[in-house]
Amino acid sequence: MAGTTLETLSEHASFGGVQGFYRHASGSIGLPMKFGVYQPPQALAGTPVPALVWLAGLTSTEETFAIKAGAQRAAAELGLMLVTPDTSPRGTGVPGADAHWDFGHGAGFYLDATRSPWAAHWRMESYVAHELPAVIAANFRWRREALGLFGHSMGGHGALTLALRHPGLAGSVSAFAPVAAPTQCPWGIKAFANYLGEDAAAWAAHDATELVRSGARAPALLLDQGLGDPFLAEQLNVDRFEAACRDAGQSLTLRRHEGYDHGYFFIATFIEDHLRFHADALQGL
Repeated sequence: MAGTTLETLSEHASFGGVQGFYRHASGSIGLPMKFGVYQPPQALAGTPVPALVWLAGLTSTEETFAIKAGAQRAAAELGLMLVTPDTSPRGTGVPGADAHWDFGHGAGFYLDATRSPWAAHWRMESYVAHELPAVIAANFRWRREALGLFGHSMGGHGALTLALRHPGLAGSVSAFAPVAAPTQCPWGIKAFANYLGEDAAAWAAHDATELVRSGARAPALLLDQGLGDPFLAEQLNVDRFEAACRDAGQSLTLRRHEGYDHGYFFIATFIEDHLRFHADALQGL
């Protein structure tokens, strides 16, 4: 049964705020879901603050960003709440859900599956775009008109596509090394074939490059990409996305960084830039 009541799993003082981890009964997923929230000191003092939802990549959990990115210090300074949902349903009992690291548990791809058996619980788009904001609004001091989306890899794909598919959901959007054209890469083809079937139109509706080409628009985008990323050529396709944005007039700043790979050392290096980008964009909302 759905609910906005939270079970507190743990809470930790951090830079004058609190990093917490929580669980609730999800109506979208049909199972309990975990997520993290960093409440900056401004929120603890009673002031509603903007919230940034971080969508993590393959194999990650609600804890990965909170532990590895080092974002709490800047978030405390800027008065930003950080929300980190898990990357998929867990404990589904679906045969094969743990068979592959890039599909199933830990790999929800931020879409609502339509193909059995995945359609029963793999409903991450509905969860992130609709249910999670309601849960945050009911339990934390969030300035509800000020929401940002950002993410990494599979989660970068999620941030881009959810912003493009749900106009007005996010006032700011950014990504690190996103899977920017999933219909053209092995990760995306595997996920889309299993979650969505063989309908090419259904695939295109969850591909950021195709969405921009079809006329969907998002707020001005910031993307960071490491040029030492081993997945850059085969999986990410940021050049295709850049070209689509240029042709369509979608505002995009794509920064390329020599020597940086796909991991959280890269993210931690540039995370403050992203937090300040979001703070500036959300300040007037």
